[in-house]
Parts: sequence; structure tokens; C-alpha cells
Amino acid sequence: MDQAMDINAFEGRIVKMEVDYSATCDEKIPLCKEMAKDENKFNEALEILLQLEKQTRIGADMVSSARVLIAIVQICFEARNWNYLNEYVTILVKRRSQSKQAVAKMIQECCTYVDKTPDKETKLKLIDTLRTVTEGKIYVEVERARLTKMLADIREADGDVTGAATIMEELQVETYGTMDKREKVELILEQMRLCLAKQDFVRTQIIAKKINIKFFNDAEQQDLKLKYYDLMIRLDKDSSFIKTSRHYLAVVDSEMIAQETERRQKMMIYAVLYCILSPYDNEQVDMMHNLSKNKLLEELPVYKELLRLFMCKELINFDALCTVYGAELNTFDIFNQETSHGKKCWAELKNRLIEHNVRIISNYYTRINLKRMAELLDLSEGECEEYLSRMVNAGTLKVKTDRPAGIIHFSQKKSASEVLNDWAFGLNELMNLVNKTCHLINKEECINNVMPMPVAASAAAPTSASS
Repeated sequence: MDQAMDINAFEGRIVKMEVDYSATCDEKIPLCKEMAKDENKFNEALEILLQLEKQTRIGADMVSSARVLIAIVQICFEARNWNYLNEYVTILVKRRSQSKQAVAKMIQECCTYVDKTPDKETKLKLIDTLRTVTEGKIYVEVERARLTKMLADIREADGDVTGAATIMEELQVETYGTMDKREKVELILEQMRLCLAKQDFVRTQIIAKKINIKFFNDAEQQDLKLKYYDLMIRLDKDSSFIKTSRHYLAVVDSEMIAQETERRQKMMIYAVLYCILSPYDNEQVDMMHNLSKNKLLEELPVYKELLRLFMCKELINFDALCTVYGAELNTFDIFNQETSHGKKCWAELKNRLIEHNVRIISNYYTRINLKRMAELLDLSEGECEEYLSRMVNAGTLKVKTDRPAGIIHFSQKKSASEVLNDWAFGLNELMNLVNKTCHLINKEECINNVMPMPVAASAAAPTSASS
């Protein structure tokens, strides 16, 4: 750096150095460090450095000022005088016209002392001091974020997960311009993990949106990709089966497990199962077709056939499916009957199967007796009506029920283009009718205008004229 000028990178302006104290620092700093080794001269050494710090600060010699601040905290650390360290850090940061560059370097030096503290109480006190003096200062935002992470880890180790999550939620690392992108993602993932640990799913979803998944396209970030999708699976597995299926498929495509065939197959199985459990819609159909084209599924014939059953237009018997696939499916955690999630997934599997059968029946029948439909679905009439009502409310089917006669009438659900075409045709018919009506009205008006006047009126006209 030029000895005549200092560039304050944090303030974005050039500050003129009035006096160069580098030579004085070279002389006094080593001398004061030697003096500080003697307990009787410890305070004297600090006084000399504080006077030098004032001179460098007033003289705008930021490089020398940073050296002096670092020397002061080093002396306190080497003397293991943690109270003095906390005190001087607080005092030096508040000094008038203190250089931001010097403060940043001092804070960075102090951060290295956190892991060298003798006990937990001292460590917490030092972290608290450093977090207090860095609050609201952009030029030390990275150091504050790291200190916050340390404090959250301590709280979590003590069993206070809620407290740890609250501390981490203070950080808005996505706005930090000086922090490395990988470190940002690591801190955001830590925020997600702690929010999940305290069952705050809404906040976890909000935090997850701060990460752009294109970041994981980099081959060096595959470990973070796996961690991210693991958290997303935990977040969505009870609320959105289709999203969970997509997360598992993303893990299958990860380069980090490309050589782990067994793990990739397991992730692929979960992707297929969660896709089958998803409610029927265009997104689920698209996902099914994408999975069926995946080459990895060729290595899993059982699950390829299971996926085919739900894609083809044939009725599926639930008891037969349990006989063929039940033992295989129960080996996975997703259908573990000892957990609430496993019970929910098994119930959803039956629901999806029945809904699939109802859709198949609607494709082949325009109307059907309710009793006959219940026989095909292997349900009671009440359960059959319940499933029909649920699917109608979801917009999957259009059904009319003649309850006295016990007849179910199916009508095909029209696509948006078909509805638009019907509207256009009806509007065209309406306009033709209006045009025809206007033509007939005009015709009547023309006929009435050319008709001859009545006889009585024409006879009366000369009489009145002669008079």
C-alpha cells in the first residue's frame, strides 16, 4: 500500500495518511510484547500501545492502527487475561474515528481465540462480546455469522434446539456480499436443519427458497446437494408426495453417488413409490412417464411393473397387489406400520389404487349402477359414494348421481381448448341469430314505408284544399 495514501475498502473512499507510524510500530510493538511477559509491566505495555493506537488513529495510518489493535489483543490472549481481552475489544471498537479496516482485522484475530478458551463460560463470554461489537457492522458481517454459528452449536449441544434455531434465524446470509457462496449455502442449510428440528415447517420452506438449485450443478457442491435434498425430503414427505418424489430423483442424478449402485437403486425405488402415492394430476402423470423412461428402472423390474400397473387402463385388485408386492413394500421405511408416516402411506396407497380404478371405470362407462360399481371396486356402496364425492370435489371427475335409481352418470371432463371451441361456436350461433333478426326487422320496415295511403285519407285531402 502506498505510504502516502490508504484506501479504506470498507468505506469505499480514499483517506490521506497524515503521518506514517510504521517505523514506530516496528520498534514499540515487539518491545511491548516483551514487557507484557512480566506481570508487573503488563499494564504499562498496554498503556504504551494505547497511546500509539491513538497516534495512528488520529494520523489516519490505518495499516499501523490495525497492527497496534492486533498487538493489544495478542498480548491479552498470551497473558490469558480474558477479562482484559473482552474489555479492550469493546473499548477499541468504540473509539472515535476508528478505522473499519483496523477493527475488521482485530475481530478476525479475536475469532481465532474462541476455540482456545479454557472453559465454556469464557468461550460464551468472548463470543457474546464479539457478537455485540459486530452487530450492525457490514464490514464484519462474515465474522459475526461464523460466531453466531458457534453459539448455535453450543446451544444445540446443551439441548436447547429452539434457542439455537432462534439464534440462527437472525442471520440473513443471502444478503452478505463478502461471504463465499458455498459458506452462504452451508449456513442456510444449517438454518433449515434447526427449523426442522423444532418442527417449524413453514419457516423451513421460506428459508429453502433462498437457495437456487442451479448452484448444485457445480461438481464441487455435490455434498451440499445431498444435504439439501435430504432436508427437503424430511420437509415434504408428509405434505407433498410429488415433491418428495422429485427430491429423490434429484438425488439419483447426483454425481456424488454415481458409483453407488445400491444407493441409487434405493433412491429410485423411493422416487417411484412417492410418485404412485401422489394425488392424480397432470404433474403426477408427467412424473410417471419420466420415471418409466429412466434407464435405472430397467434394473428394478418389480417396481417398473408396479409403476406400469398405475399407468395402464386396467383395474387393479388391492388384495392381489398386496399378495404380489406386499412383502417387498414392507421392507421399506415408507410403509413401516410402526410409524405414523408408514400407516399414512399405506392408507394413501389404497386410496390411489381405488381412485385409479374409478378413473378407469369412468373411461369405459357413461353410466353404471352404483351396486355394480361397488362390486368392481370391492367396496360398500357408502364407501363408493365417498370416493366419488372426493374425486368430484378435487376436479378429477364429472359425475351426476341419480340416488333414487342408484345410477351413476359419468361425463367426460373437457379440456380448456374444447371449452373455448364450444363457447366460440355458441357465440357464432348467437351472432347469426341477431343478424337474421335485424334483417327481418329491416325488411318489415321497408315494406311498411312503401305501402299506399288509405282511401279515406286521400279523398279528404282535396276538400280541405278547396276550402
